[in-house]
Amino acid sequence: MTEEKEVQPNKDTNPEPSTPTAEVKPVAQTQDERAQAALDTFSKSTGAGQRSSGGSAGQGGGFGARKFGGARRNNDRRSMVRKKEEFQDQTLDMRRVARVMAGGKRFSFRATLVIGDGRGRVGVGVGKGLDVQQAIVKAKRDAQKNLIVVPMNKRTIPHEVEAKFSAARIRLKPAKEGNGLVAGGAVRAVLTLAGVRDITAKALGRTPNKLTNALAAIEALKKLKGKKRSMPKTEKAITS
Repeated sequence: MTEEKEVQPNKDTNPEPSTPTAEVKPVAQTQDERAQAALDTFSKSTGAGQRSSGGSAGQGGGFGARKFGGARRNNDRRSMVRKKEEFQDQTLDMRRVARVMAGGKRFSFRATLVIGDGRGRVGVGVGKGLDVQQAIVKAKRDAQKNLIVVPMNKRTIPHEVEAKFSAARIRLKPAKEGNGLVAGGAVRAVLTLAGVRDITAKALGRTPNKLTNALAAIEALKKLKGKKRSMPKTEKAITS
C-alpha cells in the first residue's frame, strides 16, 4: 500500500509586503470649507501669508498701491461721472404726420419740445424725423436756437402781459410769493422750465393745440420788460 503524505505549506517563505494604504483626508463639504482649504494650500505653497504678515513689505506694498494706483482709480471714477445737462426738456406733443408724394404718402413723426434751465431761459422747438428719437433730437436742436431770456422779479414776472399766436391767446399775471404756478397744459410746461414759480396764466383762446399755446406763451414772455432801477436819494439831491 502506498502511503499518502500530507503536503504542508512552507512556513519559511516570506509573505509579500502589503502596500500601505493612503491616508484618506476629509473632504470639505461646504463651499466655505472648500474655499478655506484652497486658500490654505496656496498660502503654504507660495508663502504669501508670511510675506503679507511682514511689517515693512506689507506696508510698502500698501503705500505703493495707494500712491500710484489711487490717482488712477480716481480718474476712472471722474470719467464715469456724467456731466449734468444744462437744460431740462419736456415733450409736449408727438404726432404722426404724412406728406403726399407722387408715389403715395410718406409718413414721419413730428415732436414738439420745450427746454429750459429754470433760471430764466426757455425755448420751444419742433422737429420731424422718420422715427421718434430722430424727431426729438431735431426738436431739441431747434429749441436751443430759439431760446429767450425772461426778465424775472424774484419768483414771478414784472407785470401783466397778453399775447396771441395763431388761434391761441394767453394772459399772464404776476402773483405774490407763495401763490404757486396756476396754469395748465403747454403753458405750465413753458413757465416751469423758465423758472417762474408764482404766476397766474389764463388761456383766452379756444384752441387745444399744444404747439400754438406754447408759442403764445413764448410771445407773451417776449413782451415782458424788466423794472427800471430807481435813482438813489443822494443822486436825486445832487441833481435837484
